[in-house]
Amino acid sequence: MIKKMSTSENEFDIPAKNCHRMVIMGSNKVGKTSIISRFLNEKVDDQYTPTIEDFHRKLYSIRGDVYQLDILDTSGNHPFPAMRRLSILTGDVFILVFSLDNRESFQEVQRLKRQIYETKSCLRNKTKENVDVPVMICGNKCDKDCYRVVQEEEIEQLVGGDEHCAYFEISAKKNTNVDQMFQTLFSIAKLPTEMSPGRHCKVSVQFCEVLHKKSLSNKKCKDGNAYGIVEPFARRPSVQSDLMYIKEKAIGGSQTKEKGCIIC
Repeated sequence: MIKKMSTSENEFDIPAKNCHRMVIMGSNKVGKTSIISRFLNEKVDDQYTPTIEDFHRKLYSIRGDVYQLDILDTSGNHPFPAMRRLSILTGDVFILVFSLDNRESFQEVQRLKRQIYETKSCLRNKTKENVDVPVMICGNKCDKDCYRVVQEEEIEQLVGGDEHCAYFEISAKKNTNVDQMFQTLFSIAKLPTEMSPGRHCKVSVQFCEVLHKKSLSNKKCKDGNAYGIVEPFARRPSVQSDLMYIKEKAIGGSQTKEKGCIIC
């Protein structure tokens, strides 16, 4: 049985510039949760369970620096529009998923991409900062022998030559192009590509000290090795915390960049 870490064992003062949130969005049954399962555990569950909202956190030690990646797996039917807007406002990196055999899911991705850019533009106007929005569009279920209802021309038009937007056809079930997709996404977001599943060593919670600040003085961590661990007891920040973050971002602008984030 895995022992739950105490607060003192589980606190890392990570610079704000190394704390990021990845938000995955799309219609029901397009494979969002399967993509996240591949990312975190390198496996998928064949049984479908509708997602309300799932929160995960992964910690990395990469070339002597510690990173925190929060992952928000959103609901496909978005019953609370205000919560979806909040997810967009607090997100840094986005994955929009549709199924290659479902045209309605592609149309939903079109709407989501437009909403993300509109929402982020409102925040950018308040902060007076240039905020690039890394977006990865995924056509999932490329392993299925089915009629493709979305044409390549439509996808090219959606990506629109945006250097911060890319498209991959993947299969979360067969693990086709999943790692390459994440590598490209992190590259677009100017994050270490070692964050992608196939480019770091997975360590268990027992070896969490690898990520602790004290361990960063260890030469082993500075030799180019990358480690990653899924935080087993991660809790989604409260709505109040998210609203405070947005308020500080809108009022303080770049001042918030100097603050750190605490894992709790």
